[in-house]
Amino acid sequence: MMAENQHAASGSPPQSDKDDFNTEESEVEGLAVVAVRGSVDMLTAPGLAEAIDSALAKKPKGLIVDLLKVEFLGSAGISVLMQTRDNLGESIPFCVVADGPATHRPLTLLGINELMSVCRRLDDAVVKLTDG
Repeated sequence: MMAENQHAASGSPPQSDKDDFNTEESEVEGLAVVAVRGSVDMLTAPGLAEAIDSALAKKPKGLIVDLLKVEFLGSAGISVLMQTRDNLGESIPFCVVADGPATHRPLTLLGINELMSVCRRLDDAVVKLTDG
C-alpha cells in the first residue's frame, strides 16, 4: 500500500491514462500540426516522436505540437520536444502549444519556454510561425 501512495505522490499518471494517448496530424496554412491527447510519458513519448517525424517528412513550412489535450507531460515527453527543437535548429519554425498545469506549468518551471517557442493557443502559434 505504501508503494501505491508513493506512486500517486510522484505525479505519475494512472495506468489507464496510457491507453488514452493518441496523436492527430493536420495542416494549417502550410504548417504541420501534431495534436496530442492523453499522457506523454516514457511509454508514449516514442509515439509522439514518430508523429513528429511523420509530419516533418511532408516538408511543412513549420511545425506546431499542440499539447492542449495532454493530461500529463513527463520528462520523456519534454525530451522529445527538446530533441525536435535541436534537430530542427533554424531550418523550420517550431512552436509548442501548451496551457494549464499539466503542460505549460512544467515547461515554464523548467525554463523550456526560454529555449523554444511556447504559446497558450493554437491560433497564436499559427500567427507566430506564419508572420514572424
